Amino acid sequence: MAKFLHPLNLAALAVAALSVVPVASVLVNVFTPAPSDAWSHLAETVLPDYIVNTLWMIAGVAAGVISIGVTTAWLVTMHDFPGRRMLEWALILPLAMPAYVMAYAYTDFFQFTGPVQTWLREVTGWGPHDYWFPDVRSLGGAVAMFAFTLYPYVYLLARTAFLERSAVMLEAARTLGHGPWSCFFRVSLPMARPAVAAGTALALMEAVADYGTVAYFGVPTFTTGIFRAWFSMGDRVVAAQLAASLLGFVLLIMLMERWSRGRARFYNTAQREKAHQRRRLCGVQGAAATFACVMPLVFGFLLPGGILMHLAVADNGLHLGSRFFTLAGNSLTLAAVTAVLAVMLSLLLAYNARLHSGPLARSLNRLVSLGYAVPGIVIAVGVLIPLARFDNALDAWMRVTFGISTGLLLTGTMTALVYAYLVRFLSAAMHTVEAGLAQVRPSMDDAARSLGVGPWETLLRIHAPMLARSLLTAGLLVFVDVMKELPATLVMRPFDLDTLATQVYNLAADERLAEAAMPSLAIVAVGLVPLIIVARQIARTAKPAGVSAAALLPEQGLERA
Repeated sequence: MAKFLHPLNLAALAVAALSVVPVASVLVNVFTPAPSDAWSHLAETVLPDYIVNTLWMIAGVAAGVISIGVTTAWLVTMHDFPGRRMLEWALILPLAMPAYVMAYAYTDFFQFTGPVQTWLREVTGWGPHDYWFPDVRSLGGAVAMFAFTLYPYVYLLARTAFLERSAVMLEAARTLGHGPWSCFFRVSLPMARPAVAAGTALALMEAVADYGTVAYFGVPTFTTGIFRAWFSMGDRVVAAQLAASLLGFVLLIMLMERWSRGRARFYNTAQREKAHQRRRLCGVQGAAATFACVMPLVFGFLLPGGILMHLAVADNGLHLGSRFFTLAGNSLTLAAVTAVLAVMLSLLLAYNARLHSGPLARSLNRLVSLGYAVPGIVIAVGVLIPLARFDNALDAWMRVTFGISTGLLLTGTMTALVYAYLVRFLSAAMHTVEAGLAQVRPSMDDAARSLGVGPWETLLRIHAPMLARSLLTAGLLVFVDVMKELPATLVMRPFDLDTLATQVYNLAADERLAEAAMPSLAIVAVGLVPLIIVARQIARTAKPAGVSAAALLPEQGLERA
Protein backbone atom coordinates (compact mmCIF):
# COMPACT_ATOMS: atom_id res chain seq x y z
CA MET A 1 0.00 0.00 0.00
CA ALA A 2 2.85 2.39 0.81
CA LYS A 3 4.30 1.84 -2.66
CA PHE A 4 0.91 2.51 -4.24
CA LEU A 5 0.50 5.77 -2.27
CA HIS A 6 3.94 7.03 -3.26
CA PRO A 7 3.53 10.56 -4.78
CA LEU A 8 5.29 9.54 -7.98
CA ASN A 9 3.03 6.52 -8.41
CA LEU A 10 -0.08 8.63 -7.78
CA ALA A 11 1.10 11.19 -10.32
CA ALA A 12 1.63 8.45 -12.90
CA LEU A 13 -1.85 7.11 -12.13
CA ALA A 14 -3.33 10.58 -12.71
CA VAL A 15 -1.54 10.95 -16.06
CA ALA A 16 -2.72 7.52 -17.21
CA ALA A 17 -6.30 8.31 -16.14
CA LEU A 18 -6.30 11.58 -18.08
CA SER A 19 -4.94 9.73 -21.11
CA VAL A 20 -7.80 7.22 -21.02
CA VAL A 21 -10.59 9.79 -20.57
CA PRO A 22 -10.99 10.64 -24.31
CA VAL A 23 -11.24 7.01 -25.41
CA ALA A 24 -13.60 6.18 -22.53
CA SER A 25 -15.75 9.18 -23.44
CA VAL A 26 -16.07 7.95 -27.02
CA LEU A 27 -16.86 4.38 -26.00
CA VAL A 28 -19.54 5.48 -23.51
CA ASN A 29 -21.39 7.27 -26.30
CA VAL A 30 -21.65 4.04 -28.28
CA PHE A 31 -24.53 3.06 -26.00
CA THR A 32 -26.12 6.52 -25.91
CA PRO A 33 -29.21 6.78 -28.11
CA ALA A 34 -28.85 9.43 -30.79
CA PRO A 35 -31.17 12.39 -30.22
CA SER A 36 -32.19 12.42 -33.89
CA ASP A 37 -32.50 10.11 -36.85
CA ALA A 38 -29.04 11.13 -38.04
CA TRP A 39 -27.53 7.69 -37.38
CA SER A 40 -30.24 5.84 -39.29
CA HIS A 41 -29.86 8.34 -42.12
CA LEU A 42 -26.10 7.75 -42.22
CA ALA A 43 -26.59 3.97 -42.12
CA GLU A 44 -28.93 4.13 -45.10
CA THR A 45 -26.89 6.54 -47.20
CA VAL A 46 -23.16 7.04 -46.63
CA LEU A 47 -22.14 4.53 -43.93
CA PRO A 48 -21.61 1.70 -46.48
CA ASP A 49 -19.30 4.03 -48.43
CA TYR A 50 -17.36 4.81 -45.25
CA ILE A 51 -16.82 1.11 -44.58
CA VAL A 52 -15.99 0.09 -48.15
CA ASN A 53 -13.62 3.02 -48.79
CA THR A 54 -11.84 2.51 -45.47
CA LEU A 55 -11.35 -1.20 -46.18
CA TRP A 56 -10.10 -0.55 -49.71
CA MET A 57 -7.77 2.13 -48.37
CA ILE A 58 -6.37 -0.26 -45.76
CA ALA A 59 -5.77 -2.95 -48.39
CA GLY A 60 -4.18 -0.56 -50.88
CA VAL A 61 -1.93 1.19 -48.38
CA ALA A 62 -0.81 -2.14 -46.90
CA ALA A 63 0.14 -3.46 -50.34
CA GLY A 64 1.94 -0.22 -51.21
CA VAL A 65 4.01 0.24 -48.06
CA ILE A 66 4.97 -3.43 -47.88
CA SER A 67 6.09 -3.63 -51.52
CA ILE A 68 8.05 -0.36 -51.39
CA GLY A 69 9.41 -0.67 -47.85
CA VAL A 70 10.53 -4.29 -48.01
CA THR A 71 12.03 -3.99 -51.50
CA THR A 72 14.08 -0.91 -50.72
CA ALA A 73 15.17 -2.24 -47.32
CA TRP A 74 16.33 -5.52 -48.86
CA LEU A 75 18.21 -3.80 -51.66
CA VAL A 76 20.13 -1.29 -49.51
CA THR A 77 20.87 -3.82 -46.76
CA MET A 78 21.95 -6.87 -48.72
CA HIS A 79 23.32 -5.36 -51.96
CA ASP A 80 25.82 -2.80 -53.12
CA PHE A 81 24.91 -0.67 -56.12
CA PRO A 82 25.48 2.90 -57.36
CA GLY A 83 24.07 5.45 -54.93
CA ARG A 84 23.35 2.94 -52.15
CA ARG A 85 25.06 4.91 -49.37
CA MET A 86 23.06 8.04 -50.09
CA LEU A 87 19.79 6.20 -50.67
CA GLU A 88 20.17 4.26 -47.42
CA TRP A 89 19.38 7.40 -45.42
CA ALA A 90 17.54 9.44 -48.07
CA LEU A 91 14.74 6.86 -48.31
CA ILE A 92 13.36 8.05 -44.96
CA LEU A 93 12.82 11.64 -46.16
CA PRO A 94 9.17 11.13 -47.27
CA LEU A 95 8.25 10.90 -43.57
CA ALA A 96 8.74 14.68 -43.44
CA MET A 97 6.07 15.18 -46.13
CA PRO A 98 2.54 15.01 -44.64
CA ALA A 99 0.16 13.16 -46.92
CA TYR A 100 -2.22 16.10 -47.14
CA VAL A 101 0.61 18.40 -48.25
CA MET A 102 1.62 15.92 -50.95
CA ALA A 103 -2.02 15.69 -52.04
CA TYR A 104 -2.18 19.45 -52.62
CA ALA A 105 1.08 19.43 -54.57
CA TYR A 106 0.12 16.54 -56.85
CA THR A 107 -3.34 17.96 -57.47
CA ASP A 108 -1.78 21.10 -58.92
CA PHE A 109 0.69 19.00 -60.90
CA PHE A 110 -1.72 16.47 -62.44
CA GLN A 111 -5.00 18.39 -62.75
CA PHE A 112 -6.42 19.35 -66.16
CA THR A 113 -4.83 22.80 -66.11
CA GLY A 114 -1.61 21.51 -64.53
CA PRO A 115 1.75 21.22 -66.27
CA VAL A 116 1.52 17.48 -67.05
CA GLN A 117 -1.79 17.49 -68.90
CA THR A 118 -1.04 20.87 -70.51
CA TRP A 119 2.24 19.50 -71.87
CA LEU A 120 0.48 16.33 -73.04
CA ARG A 121 -2.10 18.31 -75.04
CA GLU A 122 0.59 20.54 -76.56
CA VAL A 123 2.69 17.56 -77.67
CA THR A 124 -0.16 15.43 -79.05
CA GLY A 125 -2.55 18.13 -80.18
CA TRP A 126 -5.38 16.39 -78.31
CA GLY A 127 -8.44 18.23 -77.10
CA PRO A 128 -10.09 17.99 -73.68
CA HIS A 129 -12.19 14.95 -74.67
CA ASP A 130 -9.64 13.12 -76.82
CA TYR A 131 -7.80 11.30 -74.05
CA TRP A 132 -8.22 9.75 -70.61
CA PHE A 133 -6.04 10.73 -67.66
CA PRO A 134 -6.24 9.17 -64.19
CA ASP A 135 -7.88 11.41 -61.61
CA VAL A 136 -5.52 12.03 -58.71
CA ARG A 137 -8.44 13.18 -56.57
CA SER A 138 -9.80 9.68 -56.02
CA LEU A 139 -9.49 6.72 -53.68
CA GLY A 140 -6.57 5.42 -55.75
CA GLY A 141 -4.88 8.80 -55.53
CA ALA A 142 -5.29 8.86 -51.75
CA VAL A 143 -3.80 5.35 -51.49
CA ALA A 144 -0.82 6.48 -53.57
CA MET A 145 -0.27 9.53 -51.32
CA PHE A 146 -0.29 7.37 -48.20
CA ALA A 147 1.95 4.70 -49.74
CA PHE A 148 4.65 7.17 -50.77
CA THR A 149 4.64 9.07 -47.45
CA LEU A 150 4.28 6.13 -45.05
CA TYR A 151 6.47 3.39 -46.56
CA PRO A 152 9.48 4.56 -44.42
CA TYR A 153 7.76 2.97 -41.40
CA VAL A 154 8.16 -0.43 -43.05
CA TYR A 155 11.54 0.47 -44.54
CA LEU A 156 13.12 1.40 -41.19
CA LEU A 157 11.85 -1.62 -39.28
CA ALA A 158 12.52 -4.06 -42.13
CA ARG A 159 16.02 -2.67 -42.61
CA THR A 160 16.77 -3.14 -38.91
CA ALA A 161 15.39 -6.68 -39.05
CA PHE A 162 17.52 -7.57 -42.08
CA LEU A 163 20.62 -6.18 -40.39
CA GLU A 164 19.96 -8.14 -37.21
CA ARG A 165 19.63 -11.47 -39.01
CA SER A 166 22.95 -13.22 -38.77
CA ALA A 167 24.88 -13.63 -42.00
CA VAL A 168 25.57 -17.22 -40.89
CA MET A 169 21.93 -18.11 -41.59
CA LEU A 170 22.13 -16.85 -45.15
CA GLU A 171 25.41 -18.65 -45.73
CA ALA A 172 23.85 -21.88 -44.47
CA ALA A 173 20.93 -21.38 -46.87
CA ARG A 174 23.30 -20.82 -49.79
CA THR A 175 25.26 -23.97 -48.96
CA LEU A 176 21.96 -25.85 -49.26
CA GLY A 177 21.55 -24.63 -52.81
CA HIS A 178 19.33 -21.60 -52.29
CA GLY A 179 19.95 -18.63 -54.54
CA PRO A 180 19.49 -14.93 -53.62
CA TRP A 181 15.75 -14.90 -54.31
CA SER A 182 15.17 -18.17 -52.47
CA CYS A 183 17.16 -16.89 -49.46
CA PHE A 184 15.04 -13.77 -49.43
CA PHE A 185 11.65 -15.49 -49.58
CA ARG A 186 12.48 -18.53 -47.43
CA VAL A 187 14.89 -17.11 -44.82
CA SER A 188 15.12 -13.31 -44.53
CA LEU A 189 11.53 -12.33 -45.23
CA PRO A 190 9.90 -14.85 -42.84
CA MET A 191 12.27 -13.79 -40.05
CA ALA A 192 11.57 -10.11 -40.73
CA ARG A 193 7.80 -10.65 -40.78
CA PRO A 194 7.17 -9.24 -37.27
CA ALA A 195 8.99 -6.02 -38.16
CA VAL A 196 7.19 -5.73 -41.51
CA ALA A 197 3.82 -6.33 -39.83
CA ALA A 198 4.57 -3.73 -37.16
CA GLY A 199 5.64 -1.11 -39.70
CA THR A 200 2.58 -1.82 -41.82
CA ALA A 201 0.30 -1.46 -38.80
CA LEU A 202 1.85 1.92 -37.97
CA ALA A 203 1.34 3.08 -41.56
CA LEU A 204 -2.27 1.89 -41.61
CA MET A 205 -3.08 3.66 -38.35
CA GLU A 206 -1.72 6.88 -39.82
CA ALA A 207 -3.77 6.36 -42.99
CA VAL A 208 -7.12 5.69 -41.31
CA ALA A 209 -6.54 8.69 -39.00
CA ASP A 210 -5.91 11.10 -41.88
CA TYR A 211 -8.43 13.80 -42.69
CA GLY A 212 -6.74 16.37 -44.93
CA THR A 213 -6.00 14.00 -47.82
CA VAL A 214 -9.32 12.15 -47.99
CA ALA A 215 -11.34 15.33 -47.45
CA TYR A 216 -9.51 17.19 -50.22
CA PHE A 217 -9.84 14.23 -52.59
CA GLY A 218 -13.52 13.85 -51.77
CA VAL A 219 -13.16 10.26 -50.52
CA PRO A 220 -15.81 9.49 -47.86
CA THR A 221 -14.22 7.66 -44.93
CA PHE A 222 -14.96 7.47 -41.22
CA THR A 223 -12.77 10.51 -40.57
CA THR A 224 -14.69 12.72 -43.00
CA GLY A 225 -17.93 11.27 -41.61
CA ILE A 226 -16.99 12.37 -38.09
CA PHE A 227 -16.38 15.94 -39.30
CA ARG A 228 -19.66 15.91 -41.19
CA ALA A 229 -21.62 14.69 -38.17
CA TRP A 230 -19.91 17.18 -35.86
CA PHE A 231 -19.98 20.35 -37.98
CA SER A 232 -22.73 19.86 -40.57
CA MET A 233 -25.27 17.94 -38.50
CA GLY A 234 -24.25 19.28 -35.08
CA ASP A 235 -24.77 15.81 -33.61
CA ARG A 236 -22.02 14.98 -31.12
CA VAL A 237 -23.47 11.58 -30.22
CA VAL A 238 -23.34 10.39 -33.84
CA ALA A 239 -19.85 11.86 -34.19
CA ALA A 240 -18.75 9.92 -31.11
CA GLN A 241 -20.32 6.71 -32.43
CA LEU A 242 -18.53 7.13 -35.76
CA ALA A 243 -15.33 7.83 -33.81
CA ALA A 244 -15.85 4.57 -31.93
CA SER A 245 -16.25 2.77 -35.25
CA LEU A 246 -12.99 4.29 -36.47
CA LEU A 247 -11.34 3.20 -33.23
CA GLY A 248 -12.63 -0.29 -33.99
CA PHE A 249 -10.74 -0.25 -37.28
CA VAL A 250 -7.56 0.74 -35.43
CA LEU A 251 -8.00 -2.08 -32.93
CA LEU A 252 -8.62 -4.47 -35.81
CA ILE A 253 -5.32 -3.44 -37.39
CA MET A 254 -3.49 -4.03 -34.10
CA LEU A 255 -5.12 -7.44 -33.64
CA MET A 256 -4.24 -8.41 -37.22
CA GLU A 257 -0.63 -7.45 -36.55
CA ARG A 258 -0.51 -9.64 -33.46
CA TRP A 259 -2.40 -12.46 -35.20
CA SER A 260 0.10 -12.41 -38.06
CA ARG A 261 2.81 -13.33 -35.57
CA GLY A 262 0.80 -15.88 -33.59
CA ARG A 263 3.14 -17.83 -31.33
CA ALA A 264 6.05 -17.45 -33.71
CA ARG A 265 9.26 -16.11 -32.21
CA PHE A 266 12.48 -15.44 -34.10
CA TYR A 267 15.89 -15.57 -32.49
CA ASN A 268 19.41 -15.25 -33.71
CA THR A 269 20.99 -18.56 -32.69
CA ALA A 270 24.47 -17.89 -34.00
CA GLN A 271 27.12 -17.78 -31.28
CA ARG A 272 28.91 -14.88 -32.93
CA GLU A 273 27.94 -12.13 -35.28
CA LYS A 274 29.29 -11.99 -38.77
CA ALA A 275 29.15 -8.90 -40.92
CA HIS A 276 26.93 -9.06 -43.96
CA GLN A 277 28.76 -9.32 -47.25
CA ARG A 278 26.71 -7.20 -49.63
CA ARG A 279 26.23 -8.65 -53.08
CA ARG A 280 27.64 -6.30 -55.72
CA LEU A 281 25.17 -5.36 -58.46
CA CYS A 282 26.66 -4.01 -61.66
CA GLY A 283 25.40 -3.09 -65.07
CA VAL A 284 21.70 -3.56 -65.68
CA GLN A 285 21.12 -5.09 -62.24
CA GLY A 286 22.80 -2.14 -60.50
CA ALA A 287 20.85 0.37 -62.57
CA ALA A 288 17.59 -1.44 -61.81
CA ALA A 289 18.33 -1.46 -58.07
CA THR A 290 19.17 2.25 -58.12
CA PHE A 291 16.00 2.98 -60.08
CA ALA A 292 13.84 0.95 -57.67
CA CYS A 293 15.18 2.91 -54.70
CA VAL A 294 15.17 6.33 -56.35
CA MET A 295 11.56 6.25 -57.53
CA PRO A 296 9.96 6.16 -54.03
CA LEU A 297 12.25 9.02 -53.01
CA VAL A 298 11.32 11.03 -56.11
CA PHE A 299 7.56 10.55 -55.81
CA GLY A 300 7.51 10.71 -52.02
CA PHE A 301 9.73 13.75 -51.43
CA LEU A 302 11.68 15.33 -54.28
CA LEU A 303 8.86 15.86 -56.77
CA PRO A 304 6.23 17.21 -54.33
CA GLY A 305 8.92 19.34 -52.68
CA GLY A 306 9.91 20.75 -56.06
CA ILE A 307 6.26 21.45 -56.91
CA LEU A 308 5.79 23.33 -53.65
CA MET A 309 8.98 25.33 -54.23
CA HIS A 310 7.78 26.27 -57.71
CA LEU A 311 4.38 27.33 -56.40
CA ALA A 312 5.98 29.32 -53.58
CA VAL A 313 8.12 31.47 -55.88
CA ALA A 314 5.60 31.77 -58.73
CA ASP A 315 2.89 34.37 -59.17
CA ASN A 316 2.87 36.48 -56.01
CA GLY A 317 6.19 35.44 -54.59
CA LEU A 318 6.72 33.65 -51.27
CA HIS A 319 3.64 35.02 -49.43
CA LEU A 320 5.72 35.85 -46.36
CA GLY A 321 3.42 38.45 -44.86
CA SER A 322 2.59 39.15 -41.24
CA ARG A 323 -0.13 36.50 -41.42
CA PHE A 324 2.47 33.81 -42.15
CA PHE A 325 4.59 34.76 -39.14
CA THR A 326 1.52 34.84 -36.90
CA LEU A 327 0.58 31.34 -38.01
CA ALA A 328 4.15 30.14 -37.57
CA GLY A 329 4.21 31.64 -34.08
CA ASN A 330 0.98 29.87 -33.15
CA SER A 331 2.28 26.54 -34.44
CA LEU A 332 5.63 26.91 -32.74
CA THR A 333 4.03 27.93 -29.44
CA LEU A 334 1.63 24.98 -29.38
CA ALA A 335 4.37 22.57 -30.43
CA ALA A 336 6.89 23.88 -27.90
CA VAL A 337 4.47 23.86 -24.96
CA THR A 338 3.29 20.35 -25.80
CA ALA A 339 6.85 19.08 -26.29
CA VAL A 340 8.03 20.43 -22.91
CA LEU A 341 5.03 18.97 -21.08
CA ALA A 342 5.38 15.66 -22.92
CA VAL A 343 9.04 15.35 -21.94
CA MET A 344 8.28 16.13 -18.31
CA LEU A 345 5.38 13.67 -18.12
CA SER A 346 7.23 10.94 -20.00
CA LEU A 347 10.20 11.30 -17.65
CA LEU A 348 7.81 11.01 -14.70
CA LEU A 349 6.21 7.84 -16.10
CA ALA A 350 9.50 6.22 -17.10
CA TYR A 351 11.17 7.01 -13.77
CA ASN A 352 8.17 5.72 -11.84
CA ALA A 353 8.39 2.42 -13.74
CA ARG A 354 12.09 2.27 -12.87
CA LEU A 355 11.53 2.88 -9.16
CA HIS A 356 8.38 0.79 -8.79
CA SER A 357 8.84 -1.98 -11.31
CA GLY A 358 5.78 -4.15 -11.29
CA PRO A 359 2.46 -4.84 -12.99
CA LEU A 360 0.89 -1.52 -11.96
CA ALA A 361 3.63 0.70 -13.40
CA ARG A 362 3.78 -1.34 -16.60
CA SER A 363 0.01 -1.20 -16.98
CA LEU A 364 -0.05 2.57 -16.51
CA ASN A 365 2.59 3.06 -19.17
CA ARG A 366 0.73 0.78 -21.56
CA LEU A 367 -2.44 2.80 -21.08
CA VAL A 368 -0.55 5.96 -21.99
CA SER A 369 0.96 4.15 -24.98
CA LEU A 370 -2.47 3.56 -26.49
CA GLY A 371 -2.76 7.26 -27.28
CA TYR A 372 -0.61 7.07 -30.38
CA ALA A 373 -2.81 4.33 -31.82
CA VAL A 374 -5.95 6.49 -31.45
CA PRO A 375 -6.66 8.83 -34.39
CA GLY A 376 -6.49 12.55 -33.66
CA ILE A 377 -10.14 13.10 -34.59
CA VAL A 378 -11.23 10.41 -32.10
CA ILE A 379 -9.20 12.07 -29.35
CA ALA A 380 -10.64 15.47 -30.27
CA VAL A 381 -14.21 14.19 -29.99
CA GLY A 382 -13.38 12.33 -26.78
CA VAL A 383 -11.86 15.45 -25.21
CA LEU A 384 -14.55 17.92 -26.28
CA ILE A 385 -17.54 15.93 -25.01
CA PRO A 386 -16.49 15.76 -21.30
CA LEU A 387 -14.99 19.26 -21.34
CA ALA A 388 -18.18 20.72 -22.81
CA ARG A 389 -20.26 18.98 -20.15
CA PHE A 390 -17.96 20.25 -17.43
CA ASP A 391 -18.08 23.82 -18.75
CA ASN A 392 -21.87 23.76 -19.06
CA ALA A 393 -22.33 22.28 -15.60
CA LEU A 394 -19.96 24.83 -14.05
CA ASP A 395 -21.65 27.69 -15.89
CA ALA A 396 -25.11 26.55 -14.73
CA TRP A 397 -23.93 26.26 -11.11
CA MET A 398 -22.29 29.69 -11.20
CA ARG A 399 -25.46 31.23 -12.64
CA VAL A 400 -27.63 29.71 -9.91
CA THR A 401 -25.22 30.36 -7.05
CA PHE A 402 -23.62 33.71 -7.88
CA GLY A 403 -25.65 35.00 -10.82
CA ILE A 404 -22.65 35.15 -13.13
CA SER A 405 -21.75 33.20 -16.25
CA THR A 406 -18.33 31.59 -16.61
CA GLY A 407 -18.84 30.65 -20.26
CA LEU A 408 -16.55 28.05 -21.78
CA LEU A 409 -13.43 27.93 -19.62
CA LEU A 410 -11.83 24.88 -21.23
CA THR A 411 -13.72 24.02 -24.42
CA GLY A 412 -12.20 25.70 -27.44
CA THR A 413 -9.08 26.89 -25.63
CA MET A 414 -5.38 26.23 -26.07
CA THR A 415 -5.47 24.24 -22.82
CA ALA A 416 -7.90 21.72 -24.30
CA LEU A 417 -5.91 21.57 -27.53
CA VAL A 418 -2.62 20.90 -25.72
CA TYR A 419 -4.39 18.22 -23.67
CA ALA A 420 -5.50 16.49 -26.87
CA TYR A 421 -1.97 16.71 -28.27
CA LEU A 422 -0.53 15.15 -25.12
CA VAL A 423 -2.98 12.24 -25.24
CA ARG A 424 -2.08 11.68 -28.88
CA PHE A 425 1.70 12.06 -28.79
CA LEU A 426 2.87 11.40 -25.22
CA SER A 427 3.64 7.82 -26.20
CA ALA A 428 6.25 8.97 -28.72
CA ALA A 429 8.16 10.83 -26.02
CA MET A 430 7.72 8.17 -23.34
CA HIS A 431 9.21 5.30 -25.34
CA THR A 432 12.20 7.42 -26.34
CA VAL A 433 12.81 8.37 -22.69
CA GLU A 434 12.33 4.76 -21.59
CA ALA A 435 14.90 3.62 -24.15
CA GLY A 436 17.39 6.18 -22.85
CA LEU A 437 16.70 5.38 -19.19
CA ALA A 438 17.23 1.68 -19.88
CA GLN A 439 20.84 2.50 -20.83
CA VAL A 440 21.53 3.79 -17.28
CA ARG A 441 22.83 0.90 -15.20
CA PRO A 442 20.89 0.12 -12.00
CA SER A 443 24.19 0.05 -10.13
CA MET A 444 24.30 3.85 -10.45
CA ASP A 445 21.02 4.10 -8.54
CA ASP A 446 22.36 1.74 -5.89
CA ALA A 447 25.54 3.78 -5.56
CA ALA A 448 23.55 7.00 -5.17
CA ARG A 449 21.35 5.49 -2.47
CA SER A 450 24.41 4.20 -0.59
CA LEU A 451 25.64 7.81 -0.47
CA GLY A 452 22.35 9.01 0.98
CA VAL A 453 21.01 10.57 -2.21
CA GLY A 454 17.22 10.37 -2.57
CA PRO A 455 15.29 9.36 -5.71
CA TRP A 456 14.53 12.92 -6.86
CA GLU A 457 18.11 14.11 -6.39
CA THR A 458 19.30 10.99 -8.22
CA LEU A 459 17.02 11.86 -11.12
CA LEU A 460 18.19 15.47 -11.29
CA ARG A 461 21.91 14.96 -10.70
CA ILE A 462 22.59 11.59 -12.32
CA HIS A 463 19.86 10.52 -14.70
CA ALA A 464 18.88 13.86 -16.24
CA PRO A 465 22.39 14.74 -17.54
CA MET A 466 22.78 11.24 -18.98
CA LEU A 467 19.33 11.45 -20.57
CA ALA A 468 19.88 14.85 -22.18
CA ARG A 469 20.08 13.43 -25.69
CA SER A 470 17.05 11.17 -25.24
CA LEU A 471 15.02 14.00 -23.73
CA LEU A 472 15.92 16.29 -26.61
CA THR A 473 14.98 13.61 -29.13
CA ALA A 474 11.68 12.95 -27.36
CA GLY A 475 10.77 16.62 -27.31
CA LEU A 476 11.73 16.97 -30.95
CA LEU A 477 9.52 14.08 -32.02
CA VAL A 478 6.50 15.52 -30.22
CA PHE A 479 7.27 18.99 -31.57
CA VAL A 480 7.21 17.77 -35.16
CA ASP A 481 4.08 15.66 -34.65
CA VAL A 482 2.19 18.65 -33.25
CA MET A 483 3.31 20.85 -36.15
CA LYS A 484 1.83 18.36 -38.63
CA GLU A 485 -1.35 17.41 -36.73
CA LEU A 486 -4.47 18.52 -38.62
CA PRO A 487 -7.70 16.73 -37.54
CA ALA A 488 -7.50 17.48 -33.81
CA THR A 489 -6.40 21.05 -34.50
CA LEU A 490 -9.29 21.69 -36.87
CA VAL A 491 -11.85 20.48 -34.34
CA MET A 492 -10.41 21.90 -31.10
CA ARG A 493 -8.59 25.13 -31.93
CA PRO A 494 -9.93 28.41 -30.53
CA PHE A 495 -11.94 30.44 -33.01
CA ASP A 496 -9.28 33.13 -33.33
CA LEU A 497 -6.31 30.74 -33.62
CA ASP A 498 -5.01 29.15 -36.80
CA THR A 499 -1.82 27.16 -37.32
CA LEU A 500 0.27 26.43 -40.38
CA ALA A 501 -1.51 23.08 -40.80
CA THR A 502 -5.03 24.55 -40.63
CA GLN A 503 -4.05 27.42 -42.92
CA VAL A 504 -2.70 25.00 -45.51
CA TYR A 505 -5.95 23.03 -45.35
CA ASN A 506 -8.14 26.15 -45.65
CA LEU A 507 -6.18 27.58 -48.56
CA ALA A 508 -6.14 24.25 -50.39
CA ALA A 509 -9.89 23.85 -49.85
CA ASP A 510 -10.31 27.24 -51.56
CA GLU A 511 -8.00 26.05 -54.40
CA ARG A 512 -5.43 28.70 -53.45
CA LEU A 513 -2.59 26.23 -53.81
CA ALA A 514 0.09 28.82 -54.54
CA GLU A 515 -0.61 30.56 -51.22
CA ALA A 516 -0.64 27.21 -49.42
CA ALA A 517 2.83 26.32 -50.71
CA MET A 518 4.89 28.38 -48.26
CA PRO A 519 3.24 27.17 -45.04
CA SER A 520 3.41 23.64 -46.47
CA LEU A 521 7.14 24.00 -47.00
CA ALA A 522 7.52 25.28 -43.44
CA ILE A 523 5.82 22.15 -42.09
CA VAL A 524 8.04 19.94 -44.25
CA ALA A 525 11.18 21.81 -43.16
CA VAL A 526 10.35 21.28 -39.48
CA GLY A 527 9.68 17.59 -40.16
CA LEU A 528 13.14 17.23 -41.66
CA VAL A 529 14.86 17.99 -38.34
CA PRO A 530 14.37 14.60 -36.63
CA LEU A 531 14.97 12.84 -39.94
CA ILE A 532 18.40 14.47 -40.11
CA ILE A 533 19.16 12.81 -36.77
CA VAL A 534 18.01 9.47 -38.14
CA ALA A 535 19.97 10.00 -41.37
CA ARG A 536 23.16 10.75 -39.44
CA GLN A 537 22.63 7.62 -37.36
CA ILE A 538 22.12 5.49 -40.47
CA ALA A 539 25.12 7.00 -42.21
CA ARG A 540 27.36 6.55 -39.15
CA THR A 541 26.98 2.81 -38.82
CA ALA A 542 25.37 -0.11 -40.58
CA LYS A 543 23.91 -1.34 -37.31
CA PRO A 544 21.99 1.33 -35.42
CA ALA A 545 23.25 2.18 -31.97
CA GLY A 546 22.12 4.51 -29.26
CA VAL A 547 18.95 6.18 -30.46
CA SER A 548 18.49 4.05 -33.52
CA ALA A 549 16.45 4.90 -36.57
CA ALA A 550 13.85 2.29 -35.76
CA ALA A 551 13.69 3.39 -32.13
CA LEU A 552 12.52 6.82 -33.26
CA LEU A 553 9.27 5.25 -34.47
CA PRO A 554 6.52 5.57 -31.86
CA GLU A 555 5.14 2.24 -30.74
CA GLN A 556 7.94 0.33 -32.45
CA GLY A 557 6.66 -3.17 -33.00
CA LEU A 558 3.43 -2.23 -31.20
CA GLU A 559 4.78 -4.30 -28.32
CA ARG A 560 3.54 -1.85 -25.71
CA ALA A 561 0.13 -1.15 -27.20
